[in-house]
Amino acid sequence: MANHFINEAVAKRLLEGRVREKLIELERNPALNTKPSSYSANSAVYPSGQIPFVEKHMAYLMAHPKLDHDQYIANLRLMLKTRN
Repeated sequence: MANHFINEAVAKRLLEGRVREKLIELERNPALNTKPSSYSANSAVYPSGQIPFVEKHMAYLMAHPKLDHDQYIANLRLMLKTRN
């Protein structure tokens, strides 16, 4: 039961940090490579077999509650920058 409360606390912290909005901004930025690269065998949830960029990173942040989400997004932005 305690795990349920931890997940709620993490979800609340992510909402307050506007993490989903920041990830959507990254996904819409044409200078960043955010093409789906993760696959899921769960075709009921993901009919195309690909996990969307935002969902993938939200799930990661939910699974790692001690992670600083601002730092994670900053690092993600650096890693996704396309080089010419």
